[in-house]
Order: sequence, then structure tokens, then C-alpha cells
Amino acid sequence: MTTLAAPQLTGTGTLLRFALRRDRLMVPVWVAVNSLMVLSMPNSLKGLYGTPADRADLLRQMETNSSLRALVGPVFDDSLGALTAWRVGVYAGALAAVMSLIVVVRHTRDEEESGRQELVASGMVGRRASLTAALLTALVANAALALLVTAGLAGQGATGALAFGLGLGGVGLVFATMAAIVAQLTESARLARGLTAAVLGAAFVLRAAGDSATDDGSSVLTWLSPLGWLENLRSFAGERWWVLLLFLTAAALQGTAAYVLAGRRDVGMSFLPTRPGPAAGRLASASALAWRLQRGSVLGWSLGFLLAGLVYGGMTDGVADFVGDNDNAREIFQRMGGRTGLTDAFLASMVGMLGLVAALYIVSSVLRLHGEETSGRAEPVLANAVGRLRWAAGHLVIAFGGAALIMLLAGLGFAVGYGKQAGPILGACLVQVAAVWVVGGLTVLLHGLAPRAAAAAWGVAGAILLIGWVGPALDAPQVLLDLSPFGHLPKLPGGEMRWGPVLTLLLLAAAMTAAGLAGLRRRDLST
Repeated sequence: MTTLAAPQLTGTGTLLRFALRRDRLMVPVWVAVNSLMVLSMPNSLKGLYGTPADRADLLRQMETNSSLRALVGPVFDDSLGALTAWRVGVYAGALAAVMSLIVVVRHTRDEEESGRQELVASGMVGRRASLTAALLTALVANAALALLVTAGLAGQGATGALAFGLGLGGVGLVFATMAAIVAQLTESARLARGLTAAVLGAAFVLRAAGDSATDDGSSVLTWLSPLGWLENLRSFAGERWWVLLLFLTAAALQGTAAYVLAGRRDVGMSFLPTRPGPAAGRLASASALAWRLQRGSVLGWSLGFLLAGLVYGGMTDGVADFVGDNDNAREIFQRMGGRTGLTDAFLASMVGMLGLVAALYIVSSVLRLHGEETSGRAEPVLANAVGRLRWAAGHLVIAFGGAALIMLLAGLGFAVGYGKQAGPILGACLVQVAAVWVVGGLTVLLHGLAPRAAAAAWGVAGAILLIGWVGPALDAPQVLLDLSPFGHLPKLPGGEMRWGPVLTLLLLAAAMTAAGLAGLRRRDLST
């Protein structure tokens, strides 16, 4: 068996080094953002719940607040370590999953779709070397995350820190191997990412439904989700080490299935081939093609933001009971949402958080231009009577218009979930679009002037997300908060509407977009 397997893995080391080199910017940014989000939480929670009485009161409130349990899960202990695992566990696990699925699809189906894998396979490279290198790259990324989290939280308890770090890495590996299976089933990298992300969304929904029904994570729905496994590992709260076997078993079974599927298909093919299009083409313009390529992403983000608005809106009436007399929690909400009434501050802070997440959407949508260009698919389009600006405009309308759409849908969700202040909440969501467009404009600028550095837009978006998420909790200096375009927006609803900063951000976004398009028009296409 060894002699049969060895030739199929020939070249794995070389491909692994190449994959790590390609991801030398993206993976460290994802790992750093996730790690810093986790490691900043103990100090923030210490300020919020500094006394045993405060922490005991939090546990009592979580037992009766099913909406908050659905959002962040149940609390199993009142130590700072346990509260950290409770507060960021679900979201850190989801970020690890997203990082892993992007890495695996990028080095498997993306390579086949672009034709590079066929060129590589013509050399001394084994049949399963590419898949192995992709999974090893995901393993390295998740191991780095686990190591940083374990080392950073060791002061809260070495055993709990190790369990939490391994749990985060386990979630990442489960979705890495899941992405490896999906990459064998589909011909499109875009579809592979979308389907794996849909599985992640289903895992979040299952965990949320299970946690809203019980206060101890014992629901069957919670156990059906890898994110539920992470919380039931109970880091810093009497660790259940056997739960790690669930991660190992799932990753091993899924990895084996991916290897079997990879050995039974030709390069570039799949088990679920794309349906042939109509005999007569129905895409009459470059804009129609751009919509065809991005409509699935727009639909998924729209549905997600609408549901998020409904959930946050439904929680609003109970926020006063949750915060109670905790002055520190009240101050954090007010730093994020403005020094108005607690309800308005909570709404403003949640709207701001969705604005930060919308920045990730616009980066991914704008970088679709970069993907079309580097894969060679843009050249046949531009070889016809289609100019570069017209081609780019089709994607940018979807990127910038889609950002406005998802924030509008989030506002509608807030309005329905809360049942009050529909107009002010919609206005607050739309104000966020100015800052989101600045991130989009910067992405266009990087793609147009320095296409090899276009992926750095993910790093910028990650840094902005980190500033917006952690900065107010740590009472960061204003000069740091002002590095983010979101730091200049008025705090709505409840605050005073200031048009000056909003118009300035819109002009800045327009200027960067124009400069990026001018650069795209003058430079050679990347291949």
C-alpha cells in the first residue's frame, strides 16, 4: 500500500511550500485578526464583570435569556477564561472555518478552474499531491491559531487554554476537509466556496436553535453542529476532552472521502458537472455576465443580513435587563453606539457591527475583478467590443450597490424585529454605506494600481474589523479608532446626524475608485 500511495503524493512538499508562499499575506492576517479578537477579550470582560457578584448575575441572566444564548451560546462557568470562550468561541470558530475553506478551495478547485493544475499535473506531481498540500496548508494555519490562542490564554488556565485552542483548530479542520469534498463535487470554485459557506451557516443556525432551547448545550441540534462541539468542549469549565474526538473523527472521515473522490475523477472534472447553457446565449452585456457571476453571493449576503437584523432587533427590548446596573457594560455600548439612551446605543452598536461585516462583502465582490483577470477569463471578454471600464463597471455596480442593498435589508430586519423606530434604524444602516464604500474604493485602488497587492485589501478589512470590534471594549485612544472610516460616522439612531463626515467619506471612496479605474485602464492585464 505504501508503494501505491507514495507516487500519488510525489511533489507534495514543493506544492506545500508554494501554497504557503502564495498565502504568506492572507493566512497571517486571518490568524492575527482571529487571535487578537480572542486574546483581547479577558481584559474587556474583566472591566465588564470585575466582581464575582457581577459574573454570577450574568450566569443567572443567560439561563433565562434564550435570544442571547442563540447569539453567543450558554455560559458554563464564571471565570474570565470561561467567559472568554463563551463570548468569542462561536465567532472565532466561524472565522477559523471561513479561513480554512478559502485556503482549501483556493489550492484545489481554483487551481483546476484556472488551468494551472493541469500544467502542474503534467510534471512529476502525484494525483493527490495538490489536495494534500491544500489540507496541510489549512493544518498549518489552524495550528498557528491554536498555538497563539493557547499561549495567549494560558494565564487564565493552561488546561482550558489548550482545550480552547485545540477546539478552534478542530473547527477549522472540519471545514477544511468539508471544503475538500465539495471541491471534488463541483466544477466551480465559486460554487465550492458558496456550498461550504452554506454548510457553515447551517451549523450556526443549528447551534443557535439548540442553545435557545436549552441553557446547557445539551440539545440534539447543538450536537449536530461543529460550532456546538466547540462550546460543549467546555474550555475553562471542566473540560470534556472526549469532544475533541468528534473533530478528529469528522476530519478523518471527510478527508478520506475527499481522497477517494479525488482519485476517481479527471483533472478539471467533477461529480456534479455544470449544466450546459442554452444554445443561444442570453448574456447580452458585460454587466449581465457580472451579475450572473455574483448573483449567488449577493443573495447569500442579503439573506444573512436580513436574518441578522431580525435577530438583533428581537433582542433590543431585552438589552436593558441584560445590562442591568453594570456601568461598564453600559459604557462599552455607549462608546460603540453613542452616549444616548441604552436602547439607541445598543441599536447603533449592532448596526455598526453589521457595517463592519459588510466591508468584507465589498472586498470579496470587488476582488472578483482580480479573480477574473488573473484566471484569464477576462481576456476573451475584453477581446470583444467591451472596454476595460465597461467590464469593470459591471462588477463594481454589483459590489457597491450590493453593499447598500444588504445594509438596507439589515435595516428592514431591525425594524421588523424591534417593531419601532423603522425610519431612524433604516437611516442608521444606510449611513454605514459611506464607510463600506471607502473600503471598496481602496480595494479598487489596489487592484488598479498594484494588482499583485490586491489581496492586501483583506488585511485592511480585517484591521478595520478588529478596531471596530475590540477598540471600544478596550477604550482605545481616539487616534486609533479614527484609523477606521467607521470611526467618523455619526452614531445613529439616537445621535445627531452629521453630513460633513459622510459626504467626505463618499468623496474619498469616489476618488479612490476613479484612481483605481484609471490605473486599470493604463496597465497590462495580469496573468
